[in-house]
Amino acid sequence: MTLTLGFSPCPNDTFIFDALVNKKIDTDGLDFEAKLEDVETLNQWALEEKLDVTKLSFPAFFRSLDNYLLLDSGSALGKGVGPLLVAASEGAEVNATKKIAIPGINTTANLLLGFAYPEATNKEAILFSEIENSVVNGSADLGLIIHENRFTFQDKGLFKVRDLGEYWEQQMNVPIPLGGIAISQGVKQSVAQKVNALIRKSLEYAFANYPEISGYVKEHSQSMQEDVMRKHIDLYVNNYSLSLGEDGRKAIETLHSVFLKNNPEAGNEDAQLFL
Repeated sequence: MTLTLGFSPCPNDTFIFDALVNKKIDTDGLDFEAKLEDVETLNQWALEEKLDVTKLSFPAFFRSLDNYLLLDSGSALGKGVGPLLVAASEGAEVNATKKIAIPGINTTANLLLGFAYPEATNKEAILFSEIENSVVNGSADLGLIIHENRFTFQDKGLFKVRDLGEYWEQQMNVPIPLGGIAISQGVKQSVAQKVNALIRKSLEYAFANYPEISGYVKEHSQSMQEDVMRKHIDLYVNNYSLSLGEDGRKAIETLHSVFLKNNPEAGNEDAQLFL
């Protein structure tokens, strides 16, 4: 049986899925057709029900609850892992007139921006890797950065305005959920449970060989230095990636409640979230 599997080319995702898609572990009769795309493309595909298993941002997941359920393994949650709002000058203000480059409408980063700055409505969605440059060249007043750009924005002369993950943690007292792995409700539950176990097994394989960076991770890392790859993995891959646990589920339920306050048409508080 072959399942389509979508995830990003970022080191945290390729680190988790390397052993699975490249059969470094026994996949128990399942094959996976990997589709590597940026997270906003994956979000859109989730809304179109395009893939069997997919990485996606939580707002996109919350809009897809009729079709997908969240797996226990593979998610990105934690503390100190949230998106950063940056500007070209220190002490930049955030208001309705400032243009903000964001990595996508359905990203968790955008949801957190609205949570911290509900007045910030002048947004432009662009590819996440272009956000720093858009602030440097002045086409945007501020940028909402994610992924490895947390480690590079200062090299480009940019300044942190606010850590939106830190703000979330202070206000809500739960970890910040960034992205999850969801499976189509059209996949039999027994197969879905097997997929969940295989993702955990793939990650355990990766952890057992860390800090070695595999060729698969390097191949998709966009010429990133190995120390940046490791920082990326260390930040975004943790115990929550092995299993959400009670804290992780509570954090996702809390984020869902915040999402529904801003998007009451998008579902209900009692919708099933987890497999």
